[in-house]
Amino acid sequence: MSAVQALLKRRPSTLRVLSASGQLGYGIPHKALAAGLARNPDFIGCDMGSVDPGPAYLGSGEMATSPAVTRGDLAAVLTAARRLNIPLIIGTAGTSGAGPHLDATLDMIRSIAAEHNLHFRLASIRADLKADRVIQALEANTLVPLGGDLSVSAQDLRASTHIVGQMGCAPFEQALALEPDVIIAGRACDTAVFASIPKMLGFNMANVMHMAKIIECTSICCEPGGRDAMLATLDAKGFELESMNPERRATPLSVAAHSLYEQADPVSFTEPDGTLKVDTATYRALDDRRTYVSGATWQDATHTTIKVEASMLVGHRAVLLAGTADPKVIQRLPELIATVESTTRALVPGEYQIYPRLYGIDGVYPQQNRNVSTPVRESFILIEVIAQTPDLALAAAKTFKQFLLHQGFNGRQCTGGNLAFPFTPPELAAGKAYRFSAYHVMPAADHRDLFPVTIETL
Repeated sequence: MSAVQALLKRRPSTLRVLSASGQLGYGIPHKALAAGLARNPDFIGCDMGSVDPGPAYLGSGEMATSPAVTRGDLAAVLTAARRLNIPLIIGTAGTSGAGPHLDATLDMIRSIAAEHNLHFRLASIRADLKADRVIQALEANTLVPLGGDLSVSAQDLRASTHIVGQMGCAPFEQALALEPDVIIAGRACDTAVFASIPKMLGFNMANVMHMAKIIECTSICCEPGGRDAMLATLDAKGFELESMNPERRATPLSVAAHSLYEQADPVSFTEPDGTLKVDTATYRALDDRRTYVSGATWQDATHTTIKVEASMLVGHRAVLLAGTADPKVIQRLPELIATVESTTRALVPGEYQIYPRLYGIDGVYPQQNRNVSTPVRESFILIEVIAQTPDLALAAAKTFKQFLLHQGFNGRQCTGGNLAFPFTPPELAAGKAYRFSAYHVMPAADHRDLFPVTIETL
């Protein structure tokens, strides 16, 4: 009998949900994880990715995390789940949840299973979208920018290296219906990882989604916040929260404040499955480390929407890193940079973009030597160049460096150079550069078909 079969057959009236990692792949605090496992959870959930690292990982298909650390984290949760014979659900596999990320994660899971002689049913859910499907929404004017004014075109969508949709609970429910032991999903809502099983078991959806919204980040909702494993105990009326690190306290204030985390609206949260409202929620201290939450409301979606994320290659990046402590240079930096850019473009032909970024203090002088009451006396300079080839990007950065170093201006006292370099060479090739080509929401009545499920036995 699979882990999911056993759980669905038992249908517990109280469900213990262990969130093992707020983003798997950066190292799991093992002492807290062991404490959570000792509490006999009914299933383990892990978020493994995010859009937060930017478009590079989605575009390249690479993980943001160390392969060795990622494999160690996967081994920790997989072996624990199999030892307890409880379901393991992982969402947004491999950082961005596109095909290459999911495949790399599945390869690690298979390797760990072979190494530890584990046998189980493994379900995987793909999140890749075809460009033509997203273009349909674009042409129907139903592809809506999310929280910004990012323009999108059919040409950009077709040029995107990867396009993913952020799945809600329905694809996980399809996978659960196949009675697996382990589910590994591509790009997914964090909440869906933790909400799908209790939803299938019939728990109140308001409590389910409110719980999922909080525990996907593990102990961030505590005082002090951290990344230790978090245990939620769900019953018919609400849920209890407890960090598995005894130094972290889930207080009514810290838990309620988590509504402000990554949200424009602290009261209303929209997911593919519906909308959670927490304005009527109550937070009651059970002791100095545990809080009981209840009272949120839930409205099922009248139509399903999904978030679309796409990334496209825009060129190759080189960066120049420098600092200056010359007050006259600092005063004139914008005009000096504009002059040097014109010189660079005249000397290094080709198509490229130059993005100067000026940062604050303490890049040259040690912080302890600076009187905070004095004006800023130094600036850190980052010049980003994006070109169609790595050689062109580096050529522009090198030329820019040399002319900025010796650029003359009225009142200059030092002709030998007005920059300090943290290391040499100060120009670095930074690899391929990507940008988001879509960060939108679209209707998806066909969302069950968009996220295919595969089952295999290891």
